[in-house]
Amino acid sequence: MTRLTLPPTLPATLGCDAVGVPARFGFRLLGRLPRNGCVFADDNWWWWIVPAGSDLDVTWPLPSHYARGAYVPATNPRLIRWPDDTSPYTPPIPLYLMACQLTGTAPLWTAGVGSPHGA
Repeated sequence: MTRLTLPPTLPATLGCDAVGVPARFGFRLLGRLPRNGCVFADDNWWWWIVPAGSDLDVTWPLPSHYARGAYVPATNPRLIRWPDDTSPYTPPIPLYLMACQLTGTAPLWTAGVGSPHGA
């Protein structure tokens, strides 16, 4: 396991997790998102930095991989995309919806959807 390390000028004040997709989806996903934070890649996977807890109440579609603490099963990932502002994060909901679309998976909200009180 490798921990993705953010540049020191980009504070991760909301914690730091990562969402990975196989490299074959990388450019398509990168080009379709309205905003990208830090994106890392190696030969097999592309990783987007998201706030910690971005896996709460959603099921990320296979073959994507959610990595808590940005500890990823990758070898020598490198930063390939720097954000346009000072936030290292890609907004997780658009990333989730695009990952579902690219993998042909319906979004699955695991708690509270359709319930007036979240139960």
